[in-house]
Amino acid sequence: MAIHPLTAARRVCERGNWQVSNLALQKLLYLAHMVHMGRTGERLINGSFEAWDYGPVEPSVYHKVKVFGDRPIQNIFYSAPAVVSSNEIGTIDEACSHLLSKSPGELVAMTHWDRGAWAKNYRPGVLGIVIPDKDIIDEYAARTA
Repeated sequence: MAIHPLTAARRVCERGNWQVSNLALQKLLYLAHMVHMGRTGERLINGSFEAWDYGPVEPSVYHKVKVFGDRPIQNIFYSAPAVVSSNEIGTIDEACSHLLSKSPGELVAMTHWDRGAWAKNYRPGVLGIVIPDKDIIDEYAARTA
């Protein structure tokens, strides 16, 4: 069962000891979402990623944390629903274990992969382009082939 985007964001920030930037958070959420969908066929979060200039972005999370700019996000997720499924938490925790040590540049390079879902949907200067689930699943399949 998909979880609320802010619940997932809070988990990533907790795992990163509240030292995660908005850019890193967006990349981690997208990559975790891609892996979860690729493995299970189900969405990790019940939000949609859009193809923005700096890669895939979940808009509700972006707007919640943009106040921090490029500084570490602090706990502003008080109203985020609690996680009830350990499957989703497991995916997020696994992503954090592999990706929290990556630099912002490395994370951007991962999500800007020329065969990836973002690259298929990104159009410079065009806002609101939702990255289709099928493209995200196809990206996972291409990365794991």
